[in-house]
Amino acid sequence: MVKRLVCAAAVLLVALAGARAENAKLNVIVFAGVQNLPLFAAQANGFYARRGLDVDIKFTPGSEELRNGLAQGRYQIAHTAIDNAFALKDKANVDIAVVLGGDNSFNHLMTQGDVGSLADLKGKTVAVDAVNTAYAFQLYKMLKQRGLNKGDYVVKPVGATGFRLDAMLKDKTIAAAIMNPPFSVRGGSAGLKDMGTVVAAIGPYQGTTAFVLRDWGKANADILVKYLQAYVEGWRWCFEPNNKEAAVALLAERLKLPADVARASFESTAKDFDRDGALNMAGVDNVLKLRAEFEGGEPKQAAGYLDLSYYKKALAGL
Repeated sequence: MVKRLVCAAAVLLVALAGARAENAKLNVIVFAGVQNLPLFAAQANGFYARRGLDVDIKFTPGSEELRNGLAQGRYQIAHTAIDNAFALKDKANVDIAVVLGGDNSFNHLMTQGDVGSLADLKGKTVAVDAVNTAYAFQLYKMLKQRGLNKGDYVVKPVGATGFRLDAMLKDKTIAAAIMNPPFSVRGGSAGLKDMGTVVAAIGPYQGTTAFVLRDWGKANADILVKYLQAYVEGWRWCFEPNNKEAAVALLAERLKLPADVARASFESTAKDFDRDGALNMAGVDNVLKLRAEFEGGEPKQAAGYLDLSYYKKALAGL
């Protein structure tokens, strides 16, 4: 009798564990790049699994799939430029909540080797992900600072950063694009010219953030808090000096990079990650100003897009 009860209890525990694992399945959509290192670390070191989370990290081909996939429920969490979250709310009326920071975008303006200055881009073609999102606005602003307005150059949407790099290497008529490591590192090695960082040109900038559908966050608050805790642990692991070599190796593995490119990418971005994933509010405000400058209207208030209660609870529990 006792043996039967023990067996029944064991079966029940297995069933409950399976249900929890199923309930905690998370599809996370990201752009390929160094910005995902804390996610990779959380996954590789078991920080998600330890909290009962089964996290599948998926690379997106572009902004549209990321935004549409989140809105349609194919993904539960998105990590990308905060401007994409703003666009999803403002353009598609999808109620999102930004729950985490990430980085300042790490972006550089890369040009073909024969471009002498940004003014030389007049009449030429520049590549973007999509014409009205995030890093396209960075490009427009940097060109505007050099006297070029939209219409003075041709804008060609080609998709995520890897596609922009490939386009520039294959087609020399595409004169410029915004890129972050490892793509900017690879581009420089292939003869593209680095015209400087975006942040140096336009000031504080909130690049990557994590955001969710607001209703999903409310319905899955415990899961979201655990996810954010694992991210913060991943961040801390990455930037513990004793873990540098392991972090570089992880970056090389996950992004399929040569060791030298992985190292250069890590070293050129380490100082630009948001500490513990905290939002840079000056950077958030600057994104809203840029959005208003190129989309029209007055800059909106950040509070309507944010819900940092999950993040605060995550930190308090670490």
